[in-house]
Amino acid sequence: MMRQYELVERVQAYNPNVDEQLLNKAYVYAMQKHGTQKRASGDPYFAHPLEVAAILTELKLDDASIAVGLLHDTIEDTDATRAEIDQLFGAEIGAIVDGLTKIERLNLVSREEAQAENLRKLLLAISQDVRVLLVKLADRLHNMRTLHYMPPEKRERIAQETMDIYAPLAGRMGMQDMRSELEDISFKILQPDHYNAITARLDEMQAEYHETIATISSELSERLATEGITARVKARVKSPFSIFTKIERKSIALEQLSDMIGFRVIVNSVEECYHTLGVVHTKWKVVPGRFKDYISVPKHNDYRSIHTTIVGPGRQRAELQIRTEEMDKIAEFGIAAHALYKDGASADMSRLEHESQAYGSLRTTIAHLTAGSSTEDFLEYTKLELFQDQVFCFTPRGRLIALPRGATPIDFAYALHTEIGDTCVGAKINGSILPLVTQLRSGDEVEIIRDQNHLPPANWIGIAATGKARAAIRRAVRNAAAQRAYALGEHVLSMMLEREGVLIDDAEAKALAEALNYTNKRDLLIAVGEGKVGSEPLATELAGVKGLRKRRRKLELPVAEAADGWFALRDTDLFKFRVPGGQRAGPRAKAALKQLDFHMPVQISNEGVVPGDRLVGILQPDAPIIVYPIHSDALIEMHDSDVAWVDVRWDIAGREERLYPTVITMESVNRPGSLAQISAAIATCEANVNNLVMRMISPDFHQMIFEIEVRDLAQLTDVLATLKRSPGISAVQRANPAEAGMISTLEWDGRVNKEDSR
Repeated sequence: MMRQYELVERVQAYNPNVDEQLLNKAYVYAMQKHGTQKRASGDPYFAHPLEVAAILTELKLDDASIAVGLLHDTIEDTDATRAEIDQLFGAEIGAIVDGLTKIERLNLVSREEAQAENLRKLLLAISQDVRVLLVKLADRLHNMRTLHYMPPEKRERIAQETMDIYAPLAGRMGMQDMRSELEDISFKILQPDHYNAITARLDEMQAEYHETIATISSELSERLATEGITARVKARVKSPFSIFTKIERKSIALEQLSDMIGFRVIVNSVEECYHTLGVVHTKWKVVPGRFKDYISVPKHNDYRSIHTTIVGPGRQRAELQIRTEEMDKIAEFGIAAHALYKDGASADMSRLEHESQAYGSLRTTIAHLTAGSSTEDFLEYTKLELFQDQVFCFTPRGRLIALPRGATPIDFAYALHTEIGDTCVGAKINGSILPLVTQLRSGDEVEIIRDQNHLPPANWIGIAATGKARAAIRRAVRNAAAQRAYALGEHVLSMMLEREGVLIDDAEAKALAEALNYTNKRDLLIAVGEGKVGSEPLATELAGVKGLRKRRRKLELPVAEAADGWFALRDTDLFKFRVPGGQRAGPRAKAALKQLDFHMPVQISNEGVVPGDRLVGILQPDAPIIVYPIHSDALIEMHDSDVAWVDVRWDIAGREERLYPTVITMESVNRPGSLAQISAAIATCEANVNNLVMRMISPDFHQMIFEIEVRDLAQLTDVLATLKRSPGISAVQRANPAEAGMISTLEWDGRVNKEDSR
């Protein structure tokens, strides 16, 4: 175990003005508080905070951070208090220790609500002082190094938590060495077979290409020296987990991966970086498409370097990273490389945000994530926003937009502004109109095409790659659905009020809503429109609010009613009918009702219906009963007409396997195989395609109109949901056959054909 004076000497090596008294006091206090506590390994517990402090000295952090490393578990695991820490070591150190204590029990593999809340605490603590994150990462790194002492199930839980949260956070802060170690230890525990296979291959490669590595290193150094460039050349082998992710991403075998060896060329200035690049490209052949300039456009975590891949001696591929000493320091230590806490100075958050793009970007992202996101979405959005590699795209005016890998023009639009995303209908990428599902690449110039009357469809949620875009799409979809439900609910209530011949004021509307357990009239009407409140409860409570006495009319029915009040006509056995006693009906409608007989003809409106649809029958004198789906626009137009409204329900017992025609429309990307993809999706749901019409709406998009046969509404809903999840397909919806211009291949008038039923 490291001695007290050894810790002080470690700090003195990079900070001659170390506060020895502070470190000595923290060392003694932590050792006394932890006393005889033991770790799972059997070692004294104090060895853990001491090792955490040692890791922090490797990052060359300030005295306060080293002291926090020694004290970070005292409040959590001993009888120490925040007040005592403040009194002995100051409020600054007390605040950091307290922040670490609040997130000490962070558990990201429990139920999602708890995960989201604990992660929110961590991010908020980080946004106040980045040293909370640095100490937490050092704490996690030492715990991972000693994880083999834990039971297997606990090892896997901690390793998964590290892989999901802590390793990506270290990467976001530019601390690549720490990220690689955390990932590799987690990878070894979670997927030991893959880990062992990759490390064995790496060992073979190092032995096999030992001479090649030495040759490239010496030739690089000699050629650069000839050009007057003083450079350090370091050979390195990629980490096992980075190799595994590359294999997964490219879907290739381990044996096919040829660039597991890399070289870092460290020079003195930015100018020498580009000079070195010219020398390298002159000396060796370059692998096309493998050049990246992160000096001109740094990564979000402050990483700067030039990447290129060459074909070296023995036709061995080698990746080169060319950077300055300062860039190398930041690539290794990330945010900890910024000299912000030297000479015992306190943390200056405004200065840190200015000097470190990584921390400034993190604080901005945290502010977005913690402001208004619902609990169930927070964890998903956080991972999307914080823990993905990025691509860099530009607006036509040159504004740089950073997005996660896999982002689409939809994400780009929402990154500009929520309103731009909501009204996005297309995109030009590098001057060409391309589908909104196109994945963006670094350097793309993206121009968003807008329509102020457009609203984002729900299937965009599966296309968007950023949390901001998904949140905005869900919000827009919810608002649109609520507005539709409100309009329908308002219509239902107005019909009921007109039937009773009454009006209600705002106070009565509020009383009606409260009687049905809703806060206000709007919430009630949305619930009515969504079908959560039926017409009977609504009428009952309305009668209570207005003191109405239900009026009932005795209507003469031509046949004896069934026990439940429903009767069937002789010409059709698909439906049963009922005329409710309280139904509004004028003199002409009453006359029509009296004319009902066994042979009354029945027709289906041109919208078409399938079992499961809610139905309404409209009866006029000397005319057949016309059956409409409840959502038909025609019903709105007939609201003031003197017609009889007849309740209709399905009566298909014994004919459940019969198929019913309906029409669906969608927009599809114009590419080979799109029609086959749609047909396969429909076939997956066991639906049958009867007819198809295709219309070109742009060079890149087609409107597809399908007449399909389904058993019922549930199967139709399954078809629509499957199509909405299919890539390259949007605006999927059920359509009116007449409006869609689809001529049915079946004669469908509501009557059962004799061949079909008899």
